[in-house]
Amino acid sequence: MKKIAVASTNEGKIREFRQMLEPEGYTVLTLHDFPDLGEIEETGKTFSENAVIKAKALTDRYGIMAISDDSGLEIDAFDRKPGVMSARWLGHDTPYTEKNRIILEKMKDITDRTCRYVCAIAITRPDMEPVVFEDTAECTIAYEPKGENGFGYDPIMYFPPLHKTMAEMTKDEKNGISHRGKAIEKLKVWLYENA
Repeated sequence: MKKIAVASTNEGKIREFRQMLEPEGYTVLTLHDFPDLGEIEETGKTFSENAVIKAKALTDRYGIMAISDDSGLEIDAFDRKPGVMSARWLGHDTPYTEKNRIILEKMKDITDRTCRYVCAIAITRPDMEPVVFEDTAECTIAYEPKGENGFGYDPIMYFPPLHKTMAEMTKDEKNGISHRGKAIEKLKVWLYENA
């Protein structure tokens, strides 16, 4: 069984990586398995830069193949913010129910509700250049939160083709259309050909 480390403690992200990579024969480790690493500073200006920083921190320290996802929400009416600050927007400890409430409040009189989830997944291996896979899920901001599945901004991310928010989707529906699901599919093809 091949090991791959995910540079994350986000249980939602870890669950999605496990759902997609364990059937491919990978044992998925996480930052919980490397408690001495400490916090990784996300100093990049783009999703890709932050993904590489996090994956490289694991590979450089432990000599292990690592992947990292940096993803977030871009709202066109907010000049594509919160962007790379999505997790830290309004403070790391602010619950997403509150973040979502504030977005809906700010959007109440705005007609352009286009937005997207963006995901960049970096894979790093010892003595190899990082490889990055990116994808998006084009959505609109819903008028109210709906759904109990998913995490983060999912309850307000409305996906018009399925007439559902991300939080209303089944696991398979979400993995099939999500920014992370599509980027992981690209990663899986690469792993099949290169790992």
